[in-house]
Amino acid sequence: MLDSSFAAIVPMLCVTLAALAAMVAESFRAKGEQMPIGGLGVIGLGFALLGSLLLWGRNASSFGLVRADNFGLFITITLCIVGLLTIAFSSQTIRREGLPVGEYYTLMLFAVAGMMLMATASDLLTIFLALEILSISIYVLTGLRRDSPHAIEGAFKYFLLGAFASAFFLYGTALTYTLTGSTRLDRIASWMAASGLNASPMMLAAAGLLLVGFAFKISAVPFHMWTPDAYEGAPTVVTGFMSTGVKAAAFAAFARVFLSAFDPLRADWVPVLWGIAMLTMILGTVVGVAQSNLKRMLAYSSIAHGGYLLVGLVAANEVGKAAILFYLLVYAVTNLGAFGIIALLSTADRPHEELNDFKGLWYARPALAGLMTVFMLSLGGLPPTAGFVSKWYIFSAAVRSGHYDLAIVGMLSSVVSVFFYLRVVVMMYMAEPTEAQPRPAIGAVPFLALVVSMIALFYLGILPTRVLDLAASSVSTIF
Repeated sequence: MLDSSFAAIVPMLCVTLAALAAMVAESFRAKGEQMPIGGLGVIGLGFALLGSLLLWGRNASSFGLVRADNFGLFITITLCIVGLLTIAFSSQTIRREGLPVGEYYTLMLFAVAGMMLMATASDLLTIFLALEILSISIYVLTGLRRDSPHAIEGAFKYFLLGAFASAFFLYGTALTYTLTGSTRLDRIASWMAASGLNASPMMLAAAGLLLVGFAFKISAVPFHMWTPDAYEGAPTVVTGFMSTGVKAAAFAAFARVFLSAFDPLRADWVPVLWGIAMLTMILGTVVGVAQSNLKRMLAYSSIAHGGYLLVGLVAANEVGKAAILFYLLVYAVTNLGAFGIIALLSTADRPHEELNDFKGLWYARPALAGLMTVFMLSLGGLPPTAGFVSKWYIFSAAVRSGHYDLAIVGMLSSVVSVFFYLRVVVMMYMAEPTEAQPRPAIGAVPFLALVVSMIALFYLGILPTRVLDLAASSVSTIF
């Protein structure tokens, strides 16, 4: 099967079948009956992970629209990890919040399938189709708590602004087709290379419209306005899922389009991306310092991390391209771990989202406090966690490409961001709890997932060479 024309879509097919199975299981589930629907997602993601490993190095292609090169497979494996960790943290939190189980798992799996398609698509229309599949699923997941005004507001803002971003991307695709006669990335790259370095206004407009569509999905300034409200309103496990999976898929497609198809226009779009990266790092850090709600703080943190990843795109050298993949993997594990702890500590009547809610956590839950400390230190980029290594390689790529200004601003913003990460640590260890905190039971599966995430961060922080080499070899398959 792996040698057929369907080989490249095997991972996303496994996830899609799992989503359909979850829909069928939900239709047969009696009201109040407990069914292990999440187990179907684990099976689907497990087979997708296995399929990705079997496809490694084969450079399989399906229908001329999907290409399972090592670059796309690296992102696909990262998305499998995101999905598995999300399911591990969801098993008990969705019951506490009273979320519809079948809808939740079905939408999450369809979103993962869309992300995988976006990461491996080699055609602009296919990227747009994948973008809509994952976006519609995330819109609904954001507003899944129908009785919450914050959830409805966040979902509405996300949907409305997302519709505009999709229109920009589609218009960019239409202009590109008008110019080149194709939406295939390889043919667009050939046409761009043959047309020389003199970019026409229509070529620049097409690149600009596509850039707007991608910038919205990665929460880059000035297209970030939806992020804090959507992150705060969504269920916490959904916030962790969307902050990692969507970013990984969007950056994969962003890099594939602009570092291959639109690479001949690099001299025109790099200055624009330079300005966006600079503003994204600064705004995400400065505004994040002022937040007391942890989900909003992590939302602005996500914006800042998107700026760091844009530095790798601007640098676009071998180190920068490999660092993007490594950074996405590290950020996914770190951010999901942080949001997982917030979700596990929350109850139906009291979300554990404010900074003050973490006062004295060390005295009540020392294990969770220790795990949260590791995740906060990794987000801040402190050794010996993987967050330090990922930022080191991103800024090294900027220096090697001559973008010293981006490296300096990135390092300064990273230093400032340590302040709001350490605030959480100080609250946990040095503040007395103001009142009796609810202590929901933590299951073995989510706790094990947190421990595995912590071990992964230390491993990638102390011995990163093997994964970095893997990322570098993956990038070399398309750039």
